[in-house]
Amino acid sequence: MKITPSSFFERLQHAYNISLPFAGYRYPHAKTIKACIQKNDTVYYTNNYTEQGFVFAPFDDRKPAILFPLSESEILAATPLGLAKETITGTGKFNYPPLPEETQLTYQNLIERSIDFLKTTGVKKVVMSRKQVVDYPGFRLVETFKKILATYANALVYIWFHPKIGLWIGASPETLLKVRGNTFTTMALAGTQVYRGKVAVVWQQKEIEEQQFVTDYIVEKLINVSISKPTTIQAGSLLHLCTTISGELSQGLTLYKLIRLLHPTPAVCGLPQQEAKKFILENEGYQREFYTGFLGEINIDNTSSLFVNLRCMQVLDDQLTIYIGGGITKDSIPEKEWEETVAKSQILLKALV
Repeated sequence: MKITPSSFFERLQHAYNISLPFAGYRYPHAKTIKACIQKNDTVYYTNNYTEQGFVFAPFDDRKPAILFPLSESEILAATPLGLAKETITGTGKFNYPPLPEETQLTYQNLIERSIDFLKTTGVKKVVMSRKQVVDYPGFRLVETFKKILATYANALVYIWFHPKIGLWIGASPETLLKVRGNTFTTMALAGTQVYRGKVAVVWQQKEIEEQQFVTDYIVEKLINVSISKPTTIQAGSLLHLCTTISGELSQGLTLYKLIRLLHPTPAVCGLPQQEAKKFILENEGYQREFYTGFLGEINIDNTSSLFVNLRCMQVLDDQLTIYIGGGITKDSIPEKEWEETVAKSQILLKALV
């Protein structure tokens, strides 16, 4: 249903006030924002991705993906005007806190263990992450969503809520999978550096190899696919290397099988996948939950659009939990990996000031 922008945001706020599950979202470069509002507070799950609706899946693929079924939900759409960043005021209550030295040392020790793991096992890459909790009093749902919408035009921007699970916000640059009819597209995304305006982009061998690892891994899992040349894409204040991979669905390669093949991707887990995932679950020291999972519409208007849940945070009372990480290879430098997570942690936070 197409409604006015003011009505759209009012409906989101009302759903939140009365504890109804919802997802508000805008796909990259889209002019229309959408919402899927569930009519009850039941927790539904998808079994094989043949249903219609909006999915929110965890990192651990042994756990089920949550579904807002289309049959139990209402889809809203609006084309907002006046979302220029400078017109939206923040709470004025957020101050980026200094990080304890122990936090840095703990993460760098984790990276050192990861490098040792790679060197002794021959595993090519493992993606290690951490979480950071910051105080954010006076959280305002609609205003926060508007600010992130205004800031990140080239990402999937979303706000997701279920009263029995929690409230998540994100701006992800990474497509897991897009399917239109029988044609699918995915991407191999890896490598990170800070965007510096007109300064020429130079990728180091470590980032080039890391991105090629991801591309090779995906292509090996699929057959008869087309592959683009690596290009640089911008996500907020960061740059990444990206290769686009496309192909056709078939009786032996359904949406469900594609998701099982791709998730968790090398960009958020590592490769080989199973060895990297086992190391993460045993060593990272916390539960990622929905960070580095995926989300999006499935089987709506003959289209599925799923994005990896990167650049995200969870809201609880007056605190934000930010999730950040990076790809580790045997040539990684722990101090630089720490600095990368600090840069990533500020991508969403700077939009909230």
